[in-house]
This record gives sequence, C-alpha cells and structure tokens, in this order.
Amino acid sequence: MEHSPHARVALLCALTLAAARAPASDPGPVGTPSVPQAGSDAWWTGPLLAPSAATLPSGQLYVEPYLFDSRPYARLDASGRPHSVPHEDDLGSLTYLNYGITDRLTAGVIPRVAYVWAPDGASSTRPAAGDMSVQAQYRITQFEPGSLTPTFSLNLQESLPAGRYDRLERPSDGSGSGAWTTTLGAYFQSYFWMPDGRILRSRLDLSYALPDHGVPVNGESVYGTSGGFHGWANPGDSAVVDLAFEYSATRSWVLACDFWLEWDGRTRIAGSYALRGGGANPYFSVSSAGGELFVAPALEYNWSNRAGVIFGVRVTAAGRNEIASVTPVAAFSYFL
Repeated sequence: MEHSPHARVALLCALTLAAARAPASDPGPVGTPSVPQAGSDAWWTGPLLAPSAATLPSGQLYVEPYLFDSRPYARLDASGRPHSVPHEDDLGSLTYLNYGITDRLTAGVIPRVAYVWAPDGASSTRPAAGDMSVQAQYRITQFEPGSLTPTFSLNLQESLPAGRYDRLERPSDGSGSGAWTTTLGAYFQSYFWMPDGRILRSRLDLSYALPDHGVPVNGESVYGTSGGFHGWANPGDSAVVDLAFEYSATRSWVLACDFWLEWDGRTRIAGSYALRGGGANPYFSVSSAGGELFVAPALEYNWSNRAGVIFGVRVTAAGRNEIASVTPVAAFSYFL
C-alpha cells in the first residue's frame, strides 16, 4: 500500500522518539541508576535546520556544505487542501563558512547554488548562484551543566541579491529574490540528561526576516510576471520558529528531528505590460499570506568531535497558500 509523505514522516518521527526513549545499552539490574553520559562522550553534527546558538572559539573555522533535492508534490490552498503541481526537482547547495572573531563573536557567509530539473524542456538552462548571506552572531550566555541557563545568542543576517530573479529565459532560471533581506534571530541551546543517562540536546531558534521593498522587476520573473512587464515587487516579511532535538544514542550516532513553523506575508506586485502598437496595460497583484509546518527527522554519524555527516528529509506536514514538498538533505560538517 502506498503511503503519503505525511504518513512517512510521522513514522520516521515516531521511530526517532521511540529510539530516544529506549536504553542505549544494557541498563543493568533493576534499581541500578544509569551513569550520566559525559559531555565529552557526545559528538554532534547538528540537526538539519536549526543553526547553533554556540559561537566558535577565537581563530576557529567551521565548514558545513549542504546538498538537497526539493520535490514539490502539492499546492496547499487557503484551507490546506492539496492540489496537484507539475513534477520537478529543485536541486541546490548551500555552505556555512563561519569564523570565530572572538570567543563570543562569530562571522560567516552562506553561498548558494540552484538548479531546477523539470520534464518537457522546462529545466534551468544552467546551474546558477543564489542569493548569498553574510551573518554575525554574538553569544550572550553560555550553558553550564547543572544550570537552567541555556546558551543564548543574537544573530544578524543580511541576504545579498546575487541570484537571478527577472529577465529570465524561463521561470526555472530564477535563483534569487532581488531583495536585500535583513534577518534578526534569537537562538537558544541547552542539554538534558535522559533517564537512561544519555544526553538530549535541544535548540529553539526564532527569526524574523524583513526584505527590501521596491524591487525592480522586468519581464519574466520569480514573481510570476511574464515578458513585457515593467514594475516593482514588495516581498512580504516572514517569521520562523524552529524547535529541534538531538539524542546522543552513542558517542558517534545521533538521532535528530526539527519542527519548523514558518509564516510568510503578502507579496505585492505593481506595474504594467507593454502593448503592441504603444501604450501599457496596468497590472497589480497581491499574494495571500501563507504558512507551513516542516518536520525534518535525520540521522547523524560523527567520526570525531570535529567531523560528521547528517542525512535526513524535510517534509511539509501542514500549511496553507504554500507549495508542499519532500526534500532529502545531506550535509558534512568540519571544524578546522
């Protein structure tokens, strides 16, 4: 029997939570307390979606390239009902390159590459650079065993409009938004010792993105305009809440899961289409605000406390006025 993406992700998360509750080894005789796992015995890569609240030691470089394949399977209307969409594979890569300026301050860049594969000659003409981000993160508090205070950092990120977004040869060539976007983030991270003695690491990331308004748009674009259009786009703000958990099953193997809730504001487009023989036809549109819930179970394997890999899948579990997708993801992390 064929299972829906929602059923598959529910099964994966159920298995993750079941494994987290199961003892990692023989617990010994009844009544024998589990020995708490030492922090140095837990190696981490990090969950698929939630960035760390920690900052790098001064002079340390961190590299984490991601590869993913987003596969849309439905368009969710205002009531959340799915409608079919054309098949395509939105292939992409992004890489975190972070450097410790001081023990409390980390700076970095996030370059992106995108390519869309679609049937019937609708694929991208070539791989293209996406919008690049630069970021700075300042740590305010640091978690200490036995304390209720989590690691807490503030993150400031600026997205640079490096990707193509208008004057496209075909819609699949779009790889950016054309907007300078400022994102403010508050990141929290803490550790909990489970009844079996193993460590559960949790992250809570809150962020709000404010894109620049008045993006000039000409011709075919990522905003749905076609040839002959001249005007402007005002992308909507967006907000994200990401709650993530990682369970240290062994020193090297970690079970992880993200719960990502996103809200996207309305995008307004205004302008006109040139008419044959002169003149212009005014055009104005406002997209509906939307939101979606992603669930992203994953499995980590770490060779040491400096290097590891993670494999998982991000699935749209619910939403409205959005495109639902299934996205296999793999990443490699390394501390230099």
